[in-house]
Amino acid sequence: MATLSDAATRMLTQASMPGAQLGTNPGNGGNDFAAMLAQSVQGVVDQGRQSDQMAIDMVNGKANVVDMVTAMSQTEFAIDSIVTIRDRVIQSYESIMSMPI
Repeated sequence: MATLSDAATRMLTQASMPGAQLGTNPGNGGNDFAAMLAQSVQGVVDQGRQSDQMAIDMVNGKANVVDMVTAMSQTEFAIDSIVTIRDRVIQSYESIMSMPI
């Protein structure tokens, strides 16, 4: 069964691919958005790993149930936010592509 951090890692890998294909150079600021996106997704990956560790600690009796539920909720919120951003970027791209030239 895939963990939240595995799904977030796949998202990070997919998010980093388009930036490499765009061929932007650092001088024009095009990499700023790609770097910000990669940093945000990496934050979600890290938060997912913390949640996974918290769940393992809870099973081993080392963590509090409330802390584990809070960590899982924060990770779920972060993933939902990243998915919403992805959906809006795709929607914006589709809107731009449908504009007449």
